[in-house]
Amino acid sequence: MTTASAAPPAYAGAGPVAATRQAGRPRWVRPAVAVLLLATAALYLWNLGASGYGNDFYAMAVQAGTKNWEALFFGSLDPGNVITVDKPPAAMWLMALSGRIFGFSSWSMLAPNALCGVGSVGLLYLAVRRTNGPAAGLLAGAVLALTPVAAMMFKFNNPDALLVLLMTLGAWCTVRALEKASTGWLVLAGVAIGFGFITKMLQAFLVLPAFALVYLVAAPTGLGRRVLQVLAAGVAVLVSAGWYVAVVALWPASSRPYIGGSTDNSALELAFGYNGLGRIFGGDGNGGGGGGGNGMFGGETGITRMFGSSFGSEISWLLPAALIALVAGLWFTRFLPRTDRTRAGLLLWGGWTVVTALVFSYMSGTIHPYYTVALAPGIGGLIGIGALELWRGRHNFPARVWLAVMLAATGVWDFILLDRVSSWQPWLRWVLLLLTAIFVAGLLFGADRIRELAVVLGVGALLTGMLGTTAYAVVTAFTPHTGSIPTSGPSSAAMGGFGGGMGGGFGGRGESDSAVIDLLKGTTTKWAAATNGSQSAAGLALNSDKAVIAIGGFNGGDPAPTLEQFKQYVADGQITYYVSGGMGGFGGREGSGSIAEWVEQNFTATTVGGSTVYDLTKPLAQS
Repeated sequence: MTTASAAPPAYAGAGPVAATRQAGRPRWVRPAVAVLLLATAALYLWNLGASGYGNDFYAMAVQAGTKNWEALFFGSLDPGNVITVDKPPAAMWLMALSGRIFGFSSWSMLAPNALCGVGSVGLLYLAVRRTNGPAAGLLAGAVLALTPVAAMMFKFNNPDALLVLLMTLGAWCTVRALEKASTGWLVLAGVAIGFGFITKMLQAFLVLPAFALVYLVAAPTGLGRRVLQVLAAGVAVLVSAGWYVAVVALWPASSRPYIGGSTDNSALELAFGYNGLGRIFGGDGNGGGGGGGNGMFGGETGITRMFGSSFGSEISWLLPAALIALVAGLWFTRFLPRTDRTRAGLLLWGGWTVVTALVFSYMSGTIHPYYTVALAPGIGGLIGIGALELWRGRHNFPARVWLAVMLAATGVWDFILLDRVSSWQPWLRWVLLLLTAIFVAGLLFGADRIRELAVVLGVGALLTGMLGTTAYAVVTAFTPHTGSIPTSGPSSAAMGGFGGGMGGGFGGRGESDSAVIDLLKGTTTKWAAATNGSQSAAGLALNSDKAVIAIGGFNGGDPAPTLEQFKQYVADGQITYYVSGGMGGFGGREGSGSIAEWVEQNFTATTVGGSTVYDLTKPLAQS
C-alpha cells in the first residue's frame, strides 16, 4: 500500500485508504452504506409486480420449476420436461426456488433479481472501498444502482441480474486476493465466474481478462507464484462451470429434456455454438448485428455502438467520464509501485469495462441492448475511483482539469441522450447543460481557493454529473416492462414492438385467447395443450396454470418434440389440445412433415374464441 507522499502531486493515489484504515472507519460510513442499500432496495422492489411476468419465456420455465424438480434442475419450459430454455438454468433455480417457498407469482419470481441488484451494489461498494476508501465505494455503488439498464434488469426476470451479481462477487474476491496474495480468495473468484457460466454461459468470461491482468500485475508476491495462482483460479472456473455440462452429458438423453438452442442436445454445443461463438460471429439462429440501428440487434457493429440509438440510453450516461477517469488514473499512477491498490482498481474495473464494451461493440450475432447491464459495475468502479482520487488531488491544476473534462463530457453527452427523447421532460437537458457549465467553471477556477466553496462545488458537480442517469433510471424503475427485449426509459422511448413498456416483443401472455385459457383450465392430462414455439406456449401456460408443450422451443426450430415423440404422447392420451398458429421467437416449424401438418390431417379443427384448436383425444377416425 502506497502512502500519499508516494503519489504524484496531481493525484491522491492510495494514501486516503491507508489513512482511513489506520484511523478507523469514520462514523458516517455505516449510515451512508445503509442509506445506499435501502434506497437501492426501495427503487428495485417498489411496485415490483407491475411488470407482470416480464419475459414470459423465462417465466414459463420458472413456473415449470415450481411444479417439477427435474424441470427446475434443467430449466425446462414445461413440467413434463420436453425442452429447456436456451440458456443454462442457474437464474431459473433462484426464481423457481423462491416460487416454491412463497408460491409462484410475479413478485416471488422478480424479488430474487431485485435482491441480486442490492447485492451487486453492496459488493461493488465493498470492492472499491478496499482499494480507495468508503467514499469511492459509495459513489461506485450509487452509479451502479442508478444506471438505467440496471434499474430495469434488476426488476426483470432475464438471467442478467444473477450474472451481474456473480461477476461482481468475483471482482470482490479478486480484490481480497490482492491484499495478501491469497490463493483461496482467487479460487473463490473463479468459482463465482464458473457459476456465472451456468447463468449465461460465455458472457461471464468477459471479465476474466481483467481479473487475471490485475492479479498478475499487482499481487504482492513473486511472478511465478502469481502465475500458478491464476492457473489455479482457472481450474476453479472450469470445475464450477463444467460440472453442469458433465451432468447433462452423462444424463441419458431419453430421460431428460432436450437442451433448447443446441443442435445436438448438449450443453457444451449450446455454450460454444448458439450462445457462444454464434453470438460473436453470427450464423444459424443468430441474427446479424446490422439492420440499420434496429433495437433488436443493436444496430451496426463498431466502436460507437455503445453510444448509438439502441445502446446509448441504456448504459452510456457515464461511460465517457469512466473512460476519461481510466486514462487519467493510469497516467497519474504510472510511477507508483507495482502493488499500488489504486492502479489495481483502475486495471480491474477498466479492464472489465473495455473488454466487455469492445466485445459488445463488434458482436455480429444476436445482441440486445439490455446485455449492457454487465458494463454497469465496471463503469461504477471507474467513476468511484477516478472522481474521488482526482477530487482529493484538486489543489493541483491538472487534477482539476481532468475532473472538469469528466463533468463536461458527461453534461454534453447526457444532453444529447435526453434530446433523443425530447418529448420527455424537455426542460431537464437545458438545466443539466447550464449546471454543467457552472460547475465546470468552478472546478477549473475555484475549487482550490476557498474551502467552503470547494465543498459546494464538489457536491454540486457530483449531483450534476449524476442528474441525467438518475432521472432516466428512476423513470425506468417506475415504468412496467414486458417482452423479450425490454428497453430503458419512459414507455414513450420503447422501440417498436420489441420491449420497453407494456406490450413487449414476440407476442406472449397478452395475446392468449381467454376462451382457450378457460378450455385448458378444465384439462387433466399431463399436458393441457401443445403449440408452436415458446412465446404462445408461455401465454397459455402462465394464464391457465397448466402444462403446455412449446414445440420447437424459443425459436420454434428445435427438434423437440420430434413428430414421432408427439404422436406417442397423443397415443398415450397425454395431450388434450393442439392450439394452431403459435410461433417461436423468429418463426415456427410448420410445413411438410411437421407436427402441425400431422395434426391438421388427423384431427378436426374447431374455433375457440379467436383461435383454431384441435382436440387430440378425438382423432378423425373416431369422430
